[in-house]
Formats: sequence, C-alpha cells, structure tokens
Amino acid sequence: MKKIFSWIWKICLKGCLWFLAISIVLVILFRWIPIYITPLMVIRCVEQKMDGKAMKLKKTWKPLEEISPDLQLAVVCSEDQNFLKHHGFDFGAIEKALKHNEKSKKKRGASTISQQTAKNVFLWPGRSWIRKGFEVYFTFLIETIWSKQRIMEVYLNIVELGDGIYGAEAASQEFFNKSAIKISKQQAATLTVVLPSPLRYNAKRPGNYLNGRISWTLQQMRFWGGKLDYDKEKKKEEKEKKSEARRRKSE
Repeated sequence: MKKIFSWIWKICLKGCLWFLAISIVLVILFRWIPIYITPLMVIRCVEQKMDGKAMKLKKTWKPLEEISPDLQLAVVCSEDQNFLKHHGFDFGAIEKALKHNEKSKKKRGASTISQQTAKNVFLWPGRSWIRKGFEVYFTFLIETIWSKQRIMEVYLNIVELGDGIYGAEAASQEFFNKSAIKISKQQAATLTVVLPSPLRYNAKRPGNYLNGRISWTLQQMRFWGGKLDYDKEKKKEEKEKKSEARRRKSE
C-alpha cells in the first residue's frame, strides 16, 4: 500500500512540476508572440457546430499601437479603473462585490482586465473554484512577466465582442467598417459596453441601456483627461521613493 501511495505521490509531483514549467514557458513566450487562438474560441466554434450553425471566427491580431488609444482608455474606465495601480487583483472591488452579492440576487463580478486576460488566454469559461484557482495563478504570472501594455494588447486582441467576433480589429471592421485605430471615442465606448455580455448585446444596435452605459463611459474618459498614461504609476512610485530617500537622509 505504501508503494502505491509513493508511486501516486511521485506521479502527482511530476505532473505539478511539468505544469509549472510549461505554464511559465508559455507565459514567457506569449510576452512577445501574438496569440491567434484561445480555449474560448474553440469552445464557441464547437457550440456553433452543435447548434447546427456555420462556424464563425473573425479575428485579426494588431499591435497595441494600431489599436485606438480611446478604446484602451474606454475599457479601463468601464471595466477596471485601477488597472494601472493593482498587481492583478482589485481587492477593494472584490470586497464591494461580495457585500453587493450578499444583498442582491443580481450578482456582480470584480474581475480585473488582468484576470480576464489570464482566463481568456489559458482557461475555459466557468465558475468553479478549481478554475478560479488557475485564474489566480495565471494572473499572478502575467502580472509578473508581462507589462501593463502587453496585458492590454493581448486583452484587446482576444476578447469576445460578438458572436464569433474576437478582438478590437475584427469588431471594428464588423460593426463600423473601419480599422481599430480609426474608431471614434463614441465607437470605442460602444465596443466597451458590450464586454460584460457580448452574445447578448450588439454594438451595431445599442438599446437604451447600452446608450446609458456609453454616455457614462464617455464621461469617465473625460474625467481621465482623455488619455491612458501607462507610465503614470511607475513615475509616481519613483517619485515617492526619491522623496522617501531624501527624507531619510535629512533625519
């Protein structure tokens, strides 16, 4: 019996080590390599086939500099306003979501852009604790290895924005007949507000609810000064460190 347990333990240990090695290598490679397919895309294609529909997968990878800065700002304003500050997890938003969910039947999530990126690239849709554990692990990895710019670039290239439509470029062409770099602020906000339910809402035909969300997002974009400064927090941290160093010298 001891030999069996020892053998099982060795197999499990080797499996964990292989998983760690492969996952870390993948995250390092994806720091530079474009990601053309994700588990969600495969699952959606299978669902379409099972429903008797033609498989639809529209996606075009674009570097971040070829995606509208307005769209980058819009997703931060709408989805994750602490994106530049946190290290993958917004604990304040999580606490608020938990309090809200205790009182309301309509559940509220608190996933950051980093968490959504980790989930979309490496995992399957679902709400199990096992999947959530993997999400935490991969979020930690990409926040450690990737820059905020790379996280945003991957997110905007793989996120689901409609039935069989993935990424900013494919969505911009589908809904506005133009490239992702040329969309207006209004169009950027429109793409952003469908993100919570891209199969339910349509960026081409926003109803009253979406129009209200679009107005709110545009207002938030104005409050941010109309620009997303990726280096802002780094500069702030460096300034605080210098101030602390000067304070210590003066003591």
